[in-house]
Amino acid sequence: MSDSDGKKTLGLRGGSRPGNVKQSFSHGRTKNVVVETKRKRVVVPKPGAAKGGSGAAPSTSGSRRPAGISDAEMERRLKALQAAKAREAEEAAQREAEEKARAEERERRRAEQEAKEREQREAEERARAKAEEEERQRIAAEEAAKRAAAAPAPDAAKAERPAPSKASPAATPRKSEREREQRPSRGKGRDDNRRSGKLTLGQATGGEGNRQRSMAAMKRKQERARQKAMGGSVEREKVVRDVQLPETIVVSELANRMAERVADVVKSLMQMGMMVTQNQSIDADTAELIIEEFGHKVTRVSDADVEDVIKEVEDKEDDLKPRPPVITIMGHVDHGKTSILDAIRNARVVAGEAGGITQHIGAYQVKTESGTTLSFLDTPGHAAFTSMRSRGAQVTDIVVLVVAADDAVMPQTIEAINHAKAAEVPMIVAINKCDKPAADPMKVRTDLLQHEVIVEQMSGEVQDVEVSAHTGQGLDELLEAIALQAEILELKANPNRAAQGAVIEAQLDVGRGPVATVLVQNGTLRQGDIFVVGEQYGKVRALINDKGERVQEAGPSVPVEVLGLNGTPEAGDVLNVTETEAQAREIAAYREQAAKDKRAAAGAATTLEQLMAKAKEDENVSELPILVKADVQGSAEAIVQAMEKIGNEEVRVRVLHSGVGAITETDVGLAEASGAPIMGFNVRANASARNTANQKSVEIRYYSVIYDLVDDVKAAASGLLSAEIRENFIGYAQIKEVFKVTGVGKVAGCLVTEGVARRSAGVRLLRDNVVIHEGTLKTLKRFKDEVAEVQSGQECGMAFENYDDIRPNDVIEIFEREEVTRTLD
Repeated sequence: MSDSDGKKTLGLRGGSRPGNVKQSFSHGRTKNVVVETKRKRVVVPKPGAAKGGSGAAPSTSGSRRPAGISDAEMERRLKALQAAKAREAEEAAQREAEEKARAEERERRRAEQEAKEREQREAEERARAKAEEEERQRIAAEEAAKRAAAAPAPDAAKAERPAPSKASPAATPRKSEREREQRPSRGKGRDDNRRSGKLTLGQATGGEGNRQRSMAAMKRKQERARQKAMGGSVEREKVVRDVQLPETIVVSELANRMAERVADVVKSLMQMGMMVTQNQSIDADTAELIIEEFGHKVTRVSDADVEDVIKEVEDKEDDLKPRPPVITIMGHVDHGKTSILDAIRNARVVAGEAGGITQHIGAYQVKTESGTTLSFLDTPGHAAFTSMRSRGAQVTDIVVLVVAADDAVMPQTIEAINHAKAAEVPMIVAINKCDKPAADPMKVRTDLLQHEVIVEQMSGEVQDVEVSAHTGQGLDELLEAIALQAEILELKANPNRAAQGAVIEAQLDVGRGPVATVLVQNGTLRQGDIFVVGEQYGKVRALINDKGERVQEAGPSVPVEVLGLNGTPEAGDVLNVTETEAQAREIAAYREQAAKDKRAAAGAATTLEQLMAKAKEDENVSELPILVKADVQGSAEAIVQAMEKIGNEEVRVRVLHSGVGAITETDVGLAEASGAPIMGFNVRANASARNTANQKSVEIRYYSVIYDLVDDVKAAASGLLSAEIRENFIGYAQIKEVFKVTGVGKVAGCLVTEGVARRSAGVRLLRDNVVIHEGTLKTLKRFKDEVAEVQSGQECGMAFENYDDIRPNDVIEIFEREEVTRTLD
């Protein structure tokens, strides 16, 4: 029999199934592959197969066994199958047991919950029944009392008898009612999820997901359940609020103030035709309509009302406690103010000041031998620091006026006297440098009389002490005089209130950020307090005293450095502690906006005519633009004021920008755009600013003494002045005769009567002492030779450039022009 006789090839039914698989590769390439999938056949013997005879077993197994599998392999497979079935049966039994245990546990918890709720309801019903019973007894007792008062005693006894019987009918229905209430609770009408499957840990603890329910939420849930148990829910009463409404308000803030949902407020606005989001501002009128629509009351407030939170509270006499006096040391530059303070403090501040000149306000506390605490403010004496001295006088209690015995009263001494008088503070005169041979204290006293400062030796009321900071002479007497003056003043403050103080100095520190030296005037400033100071606000991060130590609090008359500001305040700003950061931020923002508006109003020209007039005025004025960066706010302010004084009607200095802190790349960019130099006072440029300045050729100058800065700017401004032209008359000549020369024109034969006639000089022609021509000489000849000059008494020939109207007896005035460099005074 051949292989190709039409019969099919033997094979397993459904053994292999060919198919095509399309493989995809990169760059869009594909490939079709033919694959075969084979099914694995598992052989399971029938139960009756094993019971047959031994002879039947091989034939059965042989007929059902797949090809190529031995008896041993078949046995192993059967054993594995039986073991798997046994494991499945065990796992099913275990699962069934666990499910049963969980069901029992749920049933137990449900029973406990039902019992608890039942007890709670019974307790509430008992309480209600008891309250009703007491109410009925009270009413019955009152009625009985009334009847007893109106009727005789037997009637009163009869009236009292039925009272107990009224309670018994009411008790029975209460029980049946309770049973009726309990019965439906076992049915399907429950509002809990007891039959909703497994009890999770979150459901058991009362949370949803990872969120735990708050106490307020639990109380609200209990309240709702109680209201439901007592018969129906009660609508919550709407709370009507007084909403403070400024001129403009953000939608989200309006919703917050009304305690309404933001979505509801936005929806209401959209119904009014305003498509706004929660971050947009609306005007007061629109907001008022919304507030009234939601049923609240409107209280209109202005922007300035934000400062009402800073209240000036009058302290009670009992709360006031003695405070240390604040003493400001004032006087002319180099009269020894800081040296006296150094001698009192046993410190060396002068050595640290550039050029030995004080250029900052220093605040110190000194404890005397008698135990008295004194707060000292050391002010600069240089003319540029006027505003610093005035600030020092405003926050002080006593002014110590230092006058050098060898120098007497000087301009800044007079200024200090005026500041003290304006601030209405008592003055003590300290006559310093009394150890010098040229010292004359009596001259100082007599000079002070001219300025209405009459010392005690001149029969006045102002105390005067002769001191020497160098030898220490008279320092004890000075401290005694201060203590006596402080005792007379009876200085008191309330330390147990929100702090209020004055910024003496402010600076931008590289490592610490904005730092303000604050003199606390009232209350106690503590670490963590939130405050507002001028246009800045912050939270007290640290307080540092004059010795550089960190302190937790600062009471009245204590100077401290405050860290934690969001910006550098102006020196002289008032510091106030507020309750919340939001208040402080709001006040600072209002003040900043008000200052910006004020600057804009001051800088804006009101009319076009005024603008044109100003432009015409400035047309002939040269400006020297500069940028000023200083280490502290007071120094920057003093430099700007000094710059404003430099100049005249032809030239002036314009400060484009003044600030506190290191010179930055932004400053260099501004200087390059304006063509201005940068003046750094006790500050330096950072690395990137230095590189940018070198690339863009911007000049940066560093100074540590204010004299040098002012002198350099004055010299630079003087360079912008146009040179002054001066005329020097060098001679006169009289025309004797006029000749006509071919090719030259008219030539005057002259006699030099005075001085000298020069060829290069300028000439004027005078006729009857009236100038009729001014010009230059075309030629100057003596005899037939061209000469440079002709001396007095000699004759010469002169011809004017482009002018021929010359006559005998005219006088020629010869002069030279000279350019003189001008300087600013």
